[in-house]
Amino acid sequence: MRRRTLLSAAALGAVAWPASANAASRRPDVLVEPGTSIQSVVDAAPAGAVTPYVIGIRPGIYSGQVIVPADKTFLEFRGLGRRPEDVVIADDRANGTLKPDGTPWGTSGSASVTLNGADFRATNLTFANLFDEAAHPEIANRQAVAVLTRADRLVFDRVRFIANQDTLYVNSTAAGVIARAYFRDCYVEGDVDFIFGRATAVFARCRIHSLDRGSVPNGYVTAPSTDITNPHGFLFSRCRLTSDAPAGTVFLGRPWHPSNDPNAIGQAIIRETWIGDHIGTPAWSDFGTWPWSEARFAEYRNYGPGARTSADRPQLTREQAAENEISDFLRGSDDWTPSCGSVAG
Repeated sequence: MRRRTLLSAAALGAVAWPASANAASRRPDVLVEPGTSIQSVVDAAPAGAVTPYVIGIRPGIYSGQVIVPADKTFLEFRGLGRRPEDVVIADDRANGTLKPDGTPWGTSGSASVTLNGADFRATNLTFANLFDEAAHPEIANRQAVAVLTRADRLVFDRVRFIANQDTLYVNSTAAGVIARAYFRDCYVEGDVDFIFGRATAVFARCRIHSLDRGSVPNGYVTAPSTDITNPHGFLFSRCRLTSDAPAGTVFLGRPWHPSNDPNAIGQAIIRETWIGDHIGTPAWSDFGTWPWSEARFAEYRNYGPGARTSADRPQLTREQAAENEISDFLRGSDDWTPSCGSVAG
């Protein structure tokens, strides 16, 4: 597998990162220097906060797993570099990596960063899982999560997510529990099912990059497991889907049914988005015995060489599109409106 140079914008084809609408609106409550454990700073943060507690992180690579517990609410990780590439929070374990007791970490346990605290925000930094598949042929289960989310009302503004399989696990505390996450001007990179889970997740103006893993198929962008009671799964609005993989070798997604849960009826809507020719037709794939046609997959007014209209690429009508805007996905019963720019996309 081709490895990445974490601090090189050119190596990753970095997007142009606009300034946040509320950048530096609050001074950091604590400053973190390279060599400091991010986990130790999280542990020292106040519990049960109802206003933001800003952790300013100076440029550097911060190694080690980070877990934000449920009682650490309103935390913000703010990268203080010029670009998201300048601050990297990373770990390197996979599903099959063994713990000290000899048991595997599992997919959830592999996460470099796990977010259980509500109202978390990350700005201008990179989360990565640096597990090297080629260096560990003895490990069969290679899922390696960069970020696992379980909490509600999470915001990621100009953040990069870097891994291979299962990069970004957007989840909730239980099936049927709503957890919302908003990604704006972000970059997500991976190969197999690299955006997956049952959360409500909105990606606005993001670049979603599929790696070339030298196989056919080369991968799947999404694997939603949205609960049947949740009308809102994944929404990609005005994004760019790019890849170095050959034409027609990547699928937009496939429906994940954890533990064969029949009520996991995944939803993914991709609208007004540029799609590269790595996406073919059909664009959606079955997942084992679970057919993609029974999931809630749709597109709307996409463009680019990989954007096609055919019988096996369902399209929203104009009326359906009007009911599936960013605000519809995020509003919820509390009328949540994230503060990083407009939620109009």
